[in-house]
Amino acid sequence: MGKRDDLISKYADDLRNKCGMEPDMALLTKVTIGCGPSVYNDDASTVAGSQPEELETVKTNFLIKKLGLPDSDDLMAAIHSVIEIYGKSERNKYRAVVYYMLTKHFGKDAVYG
Repeated sequence: MGKRDDLISKYADDLRNKCGMEPDMALLTKVTIGCGPSVYNDDASTVAGSQPEELETVKTNFLIKKLGLPDSDDLMAAIHSVIEIYGKSERNKYRAVVYYMLTKHFGKDAVYG
């Protein structure tokens, strides 16, 4: 297995063990690939759930630009919900896992069709 496969496996474990959901591996793989090289960078591969500017970036760059959702208060509420599910005290909230959960939350799997 390559490094990306190892990361996807780690993300799947987080979804199962920390978020209580069984991942759709095909979708998780596509979301991880969609994150690009950021998954290999320690800082860029995680989401700082307590930093408002980081959450704003997730909202703008992922939910609005990537998933094509209209800007609304629901977007930030969904991000906070995902952070809560992942665990606020969880230090490493992997970007691919957060993006996967947001994709599922909004039923936007088709974006990765």
